[in-house]
Amino acid sequence: MMHRTSQRRLTGGDLPTARWRKSSRSDQSGGACVEVAQVDHSHVTRDSKDPIGPVLAFTGFEWGAFLAEVKAGTHDLS
Repeated sequence: MMHRTSQRRLTGGDLPTARWRKSSRSDQSGGACVEVAQVDHSHVTRDSKDPIGPVLAFTGFEWGAFLAEVKAGTHDLS
């Protein structure tokens, strides 16, 4: 189970068994690449160029709300 505290930041190095997948919207030339993995009941994202760097973690509810907003065009992703 993944736990977060305000005193410690989660990094890609903390998730050695995570199965990362690259966003289909990522720059295929190695530029702006975002990777996502599901760990326990959380969804985590990272910059593929910094695999042991910081990650952002979201609950299932938060991730679902974000995806719904993206699909509705709420966020400019161009």
